[in-house]
Amino acid sequence: MEEPDRRKRRKIAAFDMDSTLITTVSGKKFTDDPGDWKWWDSNVPSRLRKLYEEDYRIVILSNQGGLTLHPDPKSKAPKAGSKAKVDKFKQKCSSVLSQLDLPTTIYAATGYDEFRKPRTGMWSEVCRDYGLRDDEVDLANSIFVGDAGGRTAQLKTSGTGTAAAKDFSCSDRNFAHNVGIAYVTPEEFFLGEPAREFARDFDLASFPFSDAEGPDGDGSNKVLFDKRNKQDIVLFCGPPGAGKSTFYWRNLKPLGYERVNQDLLKTRAKCFKTAGELLGQGSSIVIDNTNADANGRKEWVEFAQKNGVPIRCVWFKISKALCEHNDIVRALNKPMNPEARTALPRLAFNGYFSRFKEPEVKEGFQDIVEVDFKFRGTKEEYAIWGRYWR
Repeated sequence: MEEPDRRKRRKIAAFDMDSTLITTVSGKKFTDDPGDWKWWDSNVPSRLRKLYEEDYRIVILSNQGGLTLHPDPKSKAPKAGSKAKVDKFKQKCSSVLSQLDLPTTIYAATGYDEFRKPRTGMWSEVCRDYGLRDDEVDLANSIFVGDAGGRTAQLKTSGTGTAAAKDFSCSDRNFAHNVGIAYVTPEEFFLGEPAREFARDFDLASFPFSDAEGPDGDGSNKVLFDKRNKQDIVLFCGPPGAGKSTFYWRNLKPLGYERVNQDLLKTRAKCFKTAGELLGQGSSIVIDNTNADANGRKEWVEFAQKNGVPIRCVWFKISKALCEHNDIVRALNKPMNPEARTALPRLAFNGYFSRFKEPEVKEGFQDIVEVDFKFRGTKEEYAIWGRYWR
């Protein structure tokens, strides 16, 4: 609807749509039927109207990864189906807006890019559309309401309380954190229920920025890796996104190590061939691959023995959630992605951790250097890294 009063509203009340403002009539979790919806609670329209009267800008921010606005022309999938799905979604949005009868806008993130929550692209778009500079938004009094709060499962207690399932994600809570506004669930906002316990896959609070001097950013002169042999092989063991390549460039390249990486060489056979050539030239080398299991590592141990050089292992100890975070930060931010890598599917991380066996000296290593993850970068880089991206 047209807004009679065009003054700037500096407070923003943003809402997720599905399972927050609306739910299905049929009880299905997902539906393409544009008519299969009802208000999540009967007082949703009145609560939003009250916010508008209190000078809030009302917006709806929804992840809609199931929609395809621009089908890949090379794809063999039928294009008509994608268009029909988008049309039905637009019909549902029109119906919701018509019944709500308030000046508002629905933003739908259909890609896995900077607009998808918890990333803040949709928020930036809201500010641009309504002519608000960053310093004009009243963050202290703005709010985001969504069902993806990372809430843990709740068991029904005898006589009181109700059982509740675990949230599918923490993306809404993390979105509000990234923007810097308050977050509440629909149960808290519309029904007045108390907040439930929640948990994140990983918490940024555990990885604060440190600008202290020293190789490890902690004010110490701790050396993360030292060269012990005239010539040797260093085998990396760690999942995608663990920081292996960065560790090489910062700690081993300065010591004269050459890098062998299967992402660049494409095949394992080429890795062995290149490694042999580099050893023949007198170089020490780093095998910058994941090397998750003992069988794969055994091939490199035997290769080292055949070439008469010791082999050491650097083990990157890091959680799957943190690896996924690092991977998407790298993929979506060119300044932090010198090798122009694309985001990996979750299958890549699941595959590594399902195969992983902890490396042991008895496999044939001279020693094993354990590296715990710590953000090592500039304050400007941390401003990017230190947000939630998944």
